[in-house]
Amino acid sequence: MKTIGLLGGMSWESTAEYYRLLNELTRDRLGGLHSARCVLYSVDFAEIEHLQAEGRWAEAGEVLAEAAQRLEAAGADLVLICTNTMHKVADRVQAGLSVPLLHLADATADAVKATGLTRVGLLGTAFTMEQEFYRGRLAASGLEVRVPDTAGRGLVHRVIYEELCRGIVCEESRAAYQRVIGELVAGGAQGIILGCTEIELLIGAGDSPVPVFPTARIHAEAAVEAALSAAPRLSSPPGGRRRSTTLLKGCG
Repeated sequence: MKTIGLLGGMSWESTAEYYRLLNELTRDRLGGLHSARCVLYSVDFAEIEHLQAEGRWAEAGEVLAEAAQRLEAAGADLVLICTNTMHKVADRVQAGLSVPLLHLADATADAVKATGLTRVGLLGTAFTMEQEFYRGRLAASGLEVRVPDTAGRGLVHRVIYEELCRGIVCEESRAAYQRVIGELVAGGAQGIILGCTEIELLIGAGDSPVPVFPTARIHAEAAVEAALSAAPRLSSPPGGRRRSTTLLKGCG
């Protein structure tokens, strides 16, 4: 099994889920006492959140790029950014690596399209719901993406940062998310992308009348598949450094 590099800590609550999922999925694939080969670099989320809030994305990209390079130096054969929002700086992170970055939006789009659905609702941070770095990538794959109204986006964002990132799971917030999901479904969404890895701590399949797509699980499944494959579907975007490896083919 190739070594998976986890760029985590944003927040550590969801990064812990990534670690659990990677090991469970590897055990399920290989049996016995097998577990995932992985290395983790966990950043200080307070520092990253401050840069997010001030719109200092270039600086945040430098922080994550340096962390990703440390993962590669520690032996990672592929890298995951364990958060949807920080895929805003995914190109900067990949540019500093000679190993592939497995892009969360690509893995999610593949999972949605495999079900035959084309119209999805997207829940996530305000950055993820409102900016094109994520929605645009999903749309480029052929999906029609819908987001909550202004009030709904504000509620979803607040619960993520004030509750889920702090390990707080409230029934009132679950009910509020269910109402937002219901509005998206009424507007034509055939499925719901849980486009923030912390949302999976709150919302599951039973909380939605249509299929949900939990992005942390989807990302972990794609990573295990890549790590166990002789030639996983991975690539570097233009400008990224490469090293000689069988990992460099397919979607970035």
